[in-house]
Amino acid sequence: MITRKTFVGYCIVMMLSLNGIMAQTDAPEKPEDSLSKFDKFNKKAEKLFKVIPVPIVSYSTEAGNVLGLAKFNAFHPVKKDTISKPSKISELVSFSSKGRVNIVVANDLILKENKYMILSFFSYREVPEYIFGIGNGVSIDDVEEISTQQIRFKTNPMIRVYENVYVGGILDIADYIKVEADSTSFLVQDQVTGLNGGTNFGLGFSLEFDSRENRYNPYNGSFVSAQFIFNEKALGSAYQYTRFELDARTYFNPWLEHVIALQATTTALGGDAPFYNLALLGGANKMRGYYEGALRDKVLVDTQVEYRMPVWNIFGVVGWVGTGRVAPSYDKMSLDGFWPSYGGGLRVKVDSKNKINLRLDFGFGRGGIHGTYISFAEAF
Repeated sequence: MITRKTFVGYCIVMMLSLNGIMAQTDAPEKPEDSLSKFDKFNKKAEKLFKVIPVPIVSYSTEAGNVLGLAKFNAFHPVKKDTISKPSKISELVSFSSKGRVNIVVANDLILKENKYMILSFFSYREVPEYIFGIGNGVSIDDVEEISTQQIRFKTNPMIRVYENVYVGGILDIADYIKVEADSTSFLVQDQVTGLNGGTNFGLGFSLEFDSRENRYNPYNGSFVSAQFIFNEKALGSAYQYTRFELDARTYFNPWLEHVIALQATTTALGGDAPFYNLALLGGANKMRGYYEGALRDKVLVDTQVEYRMPVWNIFGVVGWVGTGRVAPSYDKMSLDGFWPSYGGGLRVKVDSKNKINLRLDFGFGRGGIHGTYISFAEAF
């Protein structure tokens, strides 16, 4: 079993190496002639943003009041490599009034004129969360609270094998240190797989097509990613199961800087997967408005379309609609029972060179469900 010290080591190594790379991010100063007062102020603010983290203050039903710090930097690891798309490093530390602790360090490293990509993240979470149940036919009136404590590390190095086409391997390790549920919970009553926590050790491979001109705020192009992950007891995993994920996106730029973005995803699991690693509906990027995992099962499909529009200078707005559902298998998936998602948000450009936005989204779902999300880069 992977120990906590091993995971902490991963985190320290990642943060030290990436912070060293970030020391190379400074770009030459541009002349300020003809800039308005607002533009001059914004230019200074962007420089400050590259150095200090942004305070995060939000509220959600499942988390309560949330306070934290977030950081996002786009950069080029090698200054002479002007062809590669920008890499990024992001960090988040947050605490909530209901006991949530969330620490995340993530990176996208784009190297050697886009030939290599290394996508990784480390997270530590203590999460009291809401769950409606397992399956699509659940009721929001049956919501119950569970608590998990987890450490996770995932890395996906890839190499370009053809124009815009990448293949790579996946290492996905998670240790669920603690899982707590009330004695009356269906998890306890039905002795659902995963109630005792444990280590998930996954190995797999990925295939990706990416013709987007910008990874973090695309205006045109397409993106398709397929991942296959195998969790084997022979490798030290507490549970034996497989996971398949498919994510397809496309972007249109009809005029000026207006963007129409579309996404469709599906997830399918086989074998004896723990309930906390089932296909989870909801979250900050897909089906916004629903708590991540409020609905879960072995199969998930969802889709969304978003309109992104500039308003003035560094400010913009977005609006989206989406729908999704879960099922025990694809043959049990029907056209009825889809859950709606809709909402809108505000965008503030915090890195004009790389077109990075700070986003504030308000998502809504069925039965008065809603969520507020503060993050960097677009949801998809």
